[in-house]
Amino acid sequence: MSASSNAIESVLVENRVFPPADSVVKAARVSGMAGYEALCAEANKDPEGFWARLAREHLQWTKPFTQTLDESKAPFYQWFADGELNASANCLDRHMGTPVENKAAILFEADDGTVTQVTYRQLLERVSQFANALKAHGVQQGDRVLIYMPMGVEGVVAMQACARIGATHSVVFGGFSAKALNERIIDAGAVAVITANYQLRGGKELPLKAIVDEGLSMGGCDSIKNVFVYQRTATACDMVAGRDKTFSEILAGQSTECPPTPVGAEHPLFILYTSGSTGKPKGVQHSTGGYLLWAKVTMEWTFDIRPDDVFWCTADIGWITGHTYVAYGPLAAGATQVVFEGVPTYPNAGRFWQMIERHKVTVFYTAPTAIRSLIKAADSDESVHPKNWDLSSLRILGSVGEPINPEAWMWYYRHVGGERCPIVDTFWQTENGGHVITPLPGATPLVPGSCTLPLPGIQAAIVDETGKDLPNGAGGMLVIKRPWPSMIRTIWGDPERFKKSYFPEELGGTTYLAGDGAVRSADRGYFRITGRIDDVLNVSGHRMGTMEIESALVAKTDLVAEAAVVGRPDDLTGEAICAFVVLKRSRPTGEEAKQIATELRNWVAKEIGPIAKPKDIRFGDNLPKTRSGKIMRRLLRSIAKGEPITQDTSTLENPAILDQLAQSN
Repeated sequence: MSASSNAIESVLVENRVFPPADSVVKAARVSGMAGYEALCAEANKDPEGFWARLAREHLQWTKPFTQTLDESKAPFYQWFADGELNASANCLDRHMGTPVENKAAILFEADDGTVTQVTYRQLLERVSQFANALKAHGVQQGDRVLIYMPMGVEGVVAMQACARIGATHSVVFGGFSAKALNERIIDAGAVAVITANYQLRGGKELPLKAIVDEGLSMGGCDSIKNVFVYQRTATACDMVAGRDKTFSEILAGQSTECPPTPVGAEHPLFILYTSGSTGKPKGVQHSTGGYLLWAKVTMEWTFDIRPDDVFWCTADIGWITGHTYVAYGPLAAGATQVVFEGVPTYPNAGRFWQMIERHKVTVFYTAPTAIRSLIKAADSDESVHPKNWDLSSLRILGSVGEPINPEAWMWYYRHVGGERCPIVDTFWQTENGGHVITPLPGATPLVPGSCTLPLPGIQAAIVDETGKDLPNGAGGMLVIKRPWPSMIRTIWGDPERFKKSYFPEELGGTTYLAGDGAVRSADRGYFRITGRIDDVLNVSGHRMGTMEIESALVAKTDLVAEAAVVGRPDDLTGEAICAFVVLKRSRPTGEEAKQIATELRNWVAKEIGPIAKPKDIRFGDNLPKTRSGKIMRRLLRSIAKGEPITQDTSTLENPAILDQLAQSN
């Protein structure tokens, strides 16, 4: 056999190719494939020289670095380690005294449609003032601060203010539960929480501060000294005397000038928790220098950002995309960006298109799930079809969070981009800090559903289980063979897990394992991501560990004896969560089964957050296991998909469960 016997088979062939228009090629920063290949050649010939050049060109250093890469403690790589800088100064101060100073940094559109404009000068003042307030309350360099905020200017200000004083932020998405907050506060040893009384989404007021209170009351959060509360709405929330203060209280009397604290390039800028294949969330730690460098460079390469662009990334700051392409990248590049508080379907599913027209957005970056739900809406209601709005300002479209299926890509290309806007289908992960495989708008011929080629300096490859390179056309595991500046530095407080998760011994201990399967096309060598190789699901672009959901189900101890969770393909969300449950009582059927399924869904929402609710819940007398007692997840995946069972089931004690588990509730 030419390919590895355990190669992942790829069945999708895509023959449509869309080369970039000549006008786009001519104007682009990276112009044509020759421009891309020249950068790749520079990076391959002298990697350290390449990265050092970019770091000197793109960042302002308070103390220049003399060492580019230190790999003496691999895989704990260090970049520009003896250099010093400040992330906030590179996003704000550097623009003072330039035309950018009085330009709009953020165009904030609230849930109700109210628009607020903040210039770079105003943003610097707000960040400095907030940084002074943090310092006045004892927050110091190296402290961890947890941020649990709605989408808005205040969330970006909070992140930038932490960076300004050298405190490490950990943002938690506003849809996560009290328990998820509690775990993250304890793991990070946070000294303060920055939150809001409520958030507004889709016309509804949703509590945030009450969830923080619940999380803190679960115990183990003795490290927390302060809770700072932004009053987003007029509705009062409980305040604990001595611990809780409103933004207006802490900002009163604070100066709008705060000198940025220089930190070492390796200083942790933030920790962002992500689901792993075991139950405990992983605190992905990112550096200051390497991370910021890549945030800025990818703004220029992938989005070809220009001074007159209006950039809009729809991601929440609770996810890595909102860190790199809302809170840091656009500001480092001196761009104007739209920040949106609400949801794409409120007051109707034309909201995105209306906003693109209103703000004259030129670069639009969103997730395939959002695109698929808007396709569905436009198909059933002509009045919310993008053709009803003037989208002629758009010049580049982007996709992020999960692979985009070719048909959704074509719709996006036709109906949103009017067949003139390149789509940058970006592949990257929380651990990567910024794009790793993506088309460049003025260089790469596009193929629907393919993230195409790695960025210059990123040595991506596809290998089998032993680390051997696979030929084009054979699917295998996606790896990156050489370190790059914006990569994860460690898992906070757990270096062993970091090595095991990302640099496994079987691959030599220095090759980064992405955890995704991929295949390269036989004709162009383009990459296409085929899905996770571990027990992690990608639901609407959000990574969900199956183990985490299983643990949440089993935590309902009065009802659940055992649970197994798998993913199945879903037209809307990419993957849907399917839970197989054995109860501590007889197996329910009919109406009762539906009732219990609803109870379990609500329970998971409370334990993890609504995004983790299983779409299907199926009950069985027991679960299919191997003789050694391992749950046969492959079999469950087949059942979830409704595929005929081809594997050997003769070892099953109770074959009747196969029919039981096929019934969805």
